[in-house]
Amino acid sequence: MYSRYPQEAVLRDGRRVLIEPFREHHADALFAFFQRLPEGTRRLAWDRIDSRALVESWAQNIDYARAFPLLAIDGKNIVADETVDRHDGGPLRPAGSVQGWRDEEYRGIGLGSLLVNHFIDMARVNGLRHLSCMLLSDVEDDAIAVLSDLGFRSFEIPGYGTDEDGGVHAMTPVGLEL
Repeated sequence: MYSRYPQEAVLRDGRRVLIEPFREHHADALFAFFQRLPEGTRRLAWDRIDSRALVESWAQNIDYARAFPLLAIDGKNIVADETVDRHDGGPLRPAGSVQGWRDEEYRGIGLGSLLVNHFIDMARVNGLRHLSCMLLSDVEDDAIAVLSDLGFRSFEIPGYGTDEDGGVHAMTPVGLEL
């Protein structure tokens, strides 16, 4: 499945991006991509994406069986990073968890759907039975809509999450049965 990359994709506005898995040589470009995201977006990330050391550790410890990160690249710039994580054992081993980031200029033109569809195909080939994602309801409503259009079911949990300043947010788990 991984051998089908890199591949070119055409977005709804006609722009072309290269889709390929994150590799060690992408570390600097991925860190630069994270730095271009708005501060408010970076502050809500599940990981400390503003840490160069974290991005470098990802690059040095790539394990596609555990986490498969796909990048969308326009020229020399990464414009999206989407990852599906898997559990090695336990009751969640047949499920994958998706998370991702897109450049503000690449929202609303089909890039998120394109990347998630790659994961849906890959999950089916690799025997996963479910894909899921946990999103901030009031901040990531566009992602919730995209995933709903792809068949993911969702519900909202009021007051489930907080931001770094202690602000309370509703969270929306979304899931797709494959």
